[in-house]
Amino acid sequence: MNITKENINNVNALLKVNVTKDDYTEKVETQIKEYKKKARIDGFRPGKIPEGLVRKMYGKAILVDEVNKIMSDSLTKYLIDEKLNILGEPLPSREHQKTINFDTDTEFEFVFDIALAPQIEINLSKKDKIPFYDIKVDDKILDSQIDNYSRRFGEFKDVEEATTMEMLTGNFIQLDENNAPVEAGISTEQVKITIEYIKDTEIKNLFAGKKVGDKVIFDLRKAYPSDTEISSMLRIDKEKAKELTGNFEFAINQIQRFEKAEINQELFDKAFGEGTIKSEKEFKEKLIAEVKENFIKESDYRFMFDAKDKLVSKINPELPSEFLKRWLLEINKGKFTAEQIELEYPVFEEDLKWQLIKDQIIRNQDIKVDEQEVLSLAKEVTAAQFMQYGLNNLPDEHLENYAKEILKKDSERKKLYEKKLEDKVVAFVKDSVKLDTKEITTDEFQKLWSEQKSK
Repeated sequence: MNITKENINNVNALLKVNVTKDDYTEKVETQIKEYKKKARIDGFRPGKIPEGLVRKMYGKAILVDEVNKIMSDSLTKYLIDEKLNILGEPLPSREHQKTINFDTDTEFEFVFDIALAPQIEINLSKKDKIPFYDIKVDDKILDSQIDNYSRRFGEFKDVEEATTMEMLTGNFIQLDENNAPVEAGISTEQVKITIEYIKDTEIKNLFAGKKVGDKVIFDLRKAYPSDTEISSMLRIDKEKAKELTGNFEFAINQIQRFEKAEINQELFDKAFGEGTIKSEKEFKEKLIAEVKENFIKESDYRFMFDAKDKLVSKINPELPSEFLKRWLLEINKGKFTAEQIELEYPVFEEDLKWQLIKDQIIRNQDIKVDEQEVLSLAKEVTAAQFMQYGLNNLPDEHLENYAKEILKKDSERKKLYEKKLEDKVVAFVKDSVKLDTKEITTDEFQKLWSEQKSK
């Protein structure tokens, strides 16, 4: 067995794998003996088949199989032992692979094209300028944040009369064509409906001015065209809901209107824990700090994109484009055409260049991520998810338990690990270059993303 590497240029090379008779003979003979024991051929008892017949019937297939196994195992071992940093996977060489004849050849040469990862030098200094956007917290943003908290901790309160926005609780009764109750028809109690979500305007207006005890007759299908909604409201299966037509009577038992929470101590205690915030001034300061923290995250996220553009443009690692297009086509066989690969390749190439630059920075700076850092990130993600539901002050032990559940999934663990690793790379870049800080409004910041999408 002999494997040689021939460099074509900086990023392309050939691997030649030579399999000799000494490499495969013993393995082939062993397999022929196994076939002799196990093969079933009419006219011969098991284990009594002549070896010559086995060799004639199965010898070539056994040879092909064993040679390919030896070649594949040896190639894998070579790549590991030589610590070759390759892109993609070896591909059979179209230009250099000679025809192999398993009927007559006794030695076999397999030739593979491989792509070598480029050598990358990272030289960053304060001469390298990358924009960093300082997003302003204006009154509009603060008012919006106050309104979010007010809505989050608001509640439904009983009112005497409906308009077109309330949530009603009542009983449904199915009616016939004369608006009389259907005998053994559908009857469902304590159903909640929200007038605002009724699809038909005329039906929606029927509820205006109604009070507890009033009854409203309407075509349920017109009000709620969705079978899923009807099924849920009437507590019937979806197939039955599909067939439902005609009027229903809705008897109103309760009328409730959503009211936002007042900006007072009760709201402060619910949102941040009892006694944490003691005045409206402290409340606003807390919200401004929250917004700024979120804005910093958004600014850092934007910085990552601008850093990527800057470093990819500056370093511009050399890539074996033709090999990579061929490899992408090979691994996506049946999913994408060569034309589609060609169209999407520029995006793939830019992402690959950025990945190679990040990998080089990680090696150069010996960047590592430990379990505690991954757990901390998982807790941050968990806390953000709970905040969406108004749960701002979960005890740390609860957050940690939820985070540990997330990390039990390998895919989630890997995603968080890579996110933390990328955060550290971006932090290194941020410290190494000159930040071209620009104060910007939220509208201007959003416009940056819109402009990027349109490119």
